[in-house]
Amino acid sequence: MLETLKQPWSWYAAGILIGLTVPFLLLVGNKTFGISSSLRHLCAACIPGDVKFFKYDWKKEAWNLFFVGGIAVGAFLAATFLSDPNPIVLAEPTQEYLASKGITDTSHLLPEEIFSWEQLFTIRGLIFFVIGGFLVGFGTRWAGGCTSGHAIMGLSSLQWPSLVATVMFMVGGIIMTWFILPFLLTL
Repeated sequence: MLETLKQPWSWYAAGILIGLTVPFLLLVGNKTFGISSSLRHLCAACIPGDVKFFKYDWKKEAWNLFFVGGIAVGAFLAATFLSDPNPIVLAEPTQEYLASKGITDTSHLLPEEIFSWEQLFTIRGLIFFVIGGFLVGFGTRWAGGCTSGHAIMGLSSLQWPSLVATVMFMVGGIIMTWFILPFLLTL
């Protein structure tokens, strides 16, 4: 069983499992699903005071906190017990492209030339982590939810704002991937 879990799963296995989440949540009467809402629930549980945004019955959505906790525990278990000791294998054109941008160590899932404590204090690190993190948080709040919430649950329940948000997430991702990221990698 452990060897089966260590192998890459086909994309459709995850798709089916995610797809089954939506009818399950609708059957139990829940219309929201996503990671960003759990941050709101956590703040509502922990922040005392009269902040109108956090004054609601967060206990009805407590399952979402367990869901996020399960993601963290699952990621730890997978990284600790299921990780492959062999380096990842990238296609030759991808390796050449990354090398042209100064990324030569492809032995890890996250290249050290970008994702390290030393890189955090560079202009590239400031843009990637601080400004990028702020923009993700701001965009999530402005859109009224995250990509998983809008694209999975919102589209499934035919919500017009979720369609608009998902299209904008995709447009932003394409612009970032093809125009902004190549420039940032040369910094």
